[in-house]
Amino acid sequence: QVQLVESGGGLVQPGGSLRLSCVASVSIFSRYAMGWYRQAPGKQRELVAAITSGGDTNYADSVKGRFTISRDNAKNTVYLQMNSLKPEDTAVYYCNAANERLQVWARTIYWGQGTQVTVSS
Repeated sequence: QVQLVESGGGLVQPGGSLRLSCVASVSIFSRYAMGWYRQAPGKQRELVAAITSGGDTNYADSVKGRFTISRDNAKNTVYLQMNSLKPEDTAVYYCNAANERLQVWARTIYWGQGTQVTVSS
């Protein structure tokens, strides 16, 4: 089964940086679209960044220019480099994955358990 494990969260001051990692236990990682979502207390979970199996990326407007998503297929890992962090970036960050070789109706969305990012002085 697919398992996603996030790491790299922590406490950082405004303007600082963090690099999140998500390791995916899947058979063929290159077939999966990967994404980072976040959820703050009392807020809806929202897309932060995504990267397709082909390497195309998409970012939320709120993080564009500050965050970068990347993947290393040899390591079954997706990264989220977060720079110029703001207090409003504080949230639990979740990794997700979907096999793009499957039709959308048959596709299962997998989620990690999340890693806490706190931006505070």
